Amino acid sequence: MSTQDLIADIDAAADPAVAEVLARYFQLQPGGYGHGDQMIGVKLSTIRGILKPYLRADLPLPELEQALTSPVHEHRLAILCLLADRASRSLKPRTANPHELTAIYELYSRSTAYINNWDLVDCSAPQVVGGYLIDKPRDPLYTLIRSKELWERRIALVATQYLIGQGQTADTYKLAAEVLDDPEDLVHKASGWMLREAGKRVSEDELRAFLDRYATRMPRTMLRYAIERLDPVSRKQYLAR
Repeated sequence: MSTQDLIADIDAAADPAVAEVLARYFQLQPGGYGHGDQMIGVKLSTIRGILKPYLRADLPLPELEQALTSPVHEHRLAILCLLADRASRSLKPRTANPHELTAIYELYSRSTAYINNWDLVDCSAPQVVGGYLIDKPRDPLYTLIRSKELWERRIALVATQYLIGQGQTADTYKLAAEVLDDPEDLVHKASGWMLREAGKRVSEDELRAFLDRYATRMPRTMLRYAIERLDPVSRKQYLAR
């Protein structure tokens, strides 16, 4: 069982009709945020099924890093899902492996040019980046959030999902404040999503304090995502500001 076998299995599941749908959904058309990518038509649910026998195969990281440079979106998605699973296992007490977690994080950090759509970011950033940084300085998040690249800024935000799960929300709020004037809707969505998660899973009072300070400056999409779990009266009040 090899990385080449995994790629071959993904290719065997390709469906041109599905590829057309996915190409529209992920905006691969000229001018779209995914322009230049290639879809062969394999849904995420199918990819996860294909991955099952590979999850414990310990495929060599250099092979996975090379596969992550593939021009095919689904190849990269499969590799990132696999890396996220291995990072998650490295974080668990029974299977803790700090050396592997570091190696995966470093591989990921070298490869952000290929992590270039929201599904690729969202399936991997929490476990790989957030998980690695859970007990370390958060400077890499602030380097990413100030990047000119949309997807690196989204990586910074979505990575905090893992931190939120551990009760750590400070970076979520600091990063959200950094992107109040960001031009990209996909950054607004990620920021609002993480704010909502911080309020739901850790402290609604903290979320309200952030909203009280910044609601009038927040892009509408970010605000709507952030307040989604609040009561109807509060949502109406924040939207009216």
